Amino acid sequence: MIIDAQVHAYERNHPTRPWVNTLHGPAEMTGDQMIAAMDEAGVDAAVIVSSWVIYRDDASYAVEVRNDHPGRFALVKPLNPVDPAVDETVADWARTPGAVAVRVLSIPAHMIPAMAHIFPVASDDPIKGIGPMFAAATRHSIPINYTCIGCVDQAATIAKAYPDCQIVIDHLGLKQPYEPPVPEDALDDLPAVLALAKLPNIAIKASGLCTLSREPYPFNDIWESLARTIDAFGIDRVMWGTDWTRALSMVGYKESVDAFRFADRLSESDRAALLGGTLQKIYDWKPVIG
Repeated sequence: MIIDAQVHAYERNHPTRPWVNTLHGPAEMTGDQMIAAMDEAGVDAAVIVSSWVIYRDDASYAVEVRNDHPGRFALVKPLNPVDPAVDETVADWARTPGAVAVRVLSIPAHMIPAMAHIFPVASDDPIKGIGPMFAAATRHSIPINYTCIGCVDQAATIAKAYPDCQIVIDHLGLKQPYEPPVPEDALDDLPAVLALAKLPNIAIKASGLCTLSREPYPFNDIWESLARTIDAFGIDRVMWGTDWTRALSMVGYKESVDAFRFADRLSESDRAALLGGTLQKIYDWKPVIG
């Protein structure tokens, strides 16, 4: 079973559910369109990560899509870092059918200057700044997807402070481009990310990895970084995802699936774990197909 750990589904901007900002990608990627893309690429199921850029912490569209296709989609909701009732929010989300995780975004303003107004700015004191969200996730036994681009050291601090919280680092913990070219320093933080492997409550999402390739399909230059990640964390803590539709300007959906689905660099057991097995264990979710 192939399960994409991160896709975004959203409808066109309209007054009933207006966009907060514009997401990089097509004007819409409805649930039916996402299903069609998955079917073409041989993907059985996917986790819809509701877009903070478009909807902030309103995951209602993702919930609608999941309810239309309950066997094929699971859900991740981004949390508002200034939500005074975050514990209640997380408790409510944990009871939502299809919910498998919440998401915390924390990015230093200098990392993505053009989008600094969109993403929550990383705090100098992560325990005070984002700690309440991790505390809530711990209390309600739901994993957290953590976007910590440019502040990987804070991930270690948080993981040590909340050792019973299952943390999943987004996008290999690396800044990934929205369009070519790939930055020269794209992999500079990888050693710091790999050092997180010593913390047993951290898993990692190898999502959007094809956007770090400087080569055409099958993107042979991404495999060294992935191999180092698997060696550090173990295959039982690494999950694959496309980050569709953010990756649109860099790679097509089917290519971003086929690069892993047909690669000869993985054993059959490792491929099965990377492309869905690890995700099912960490999120405690098994899709129901057909």
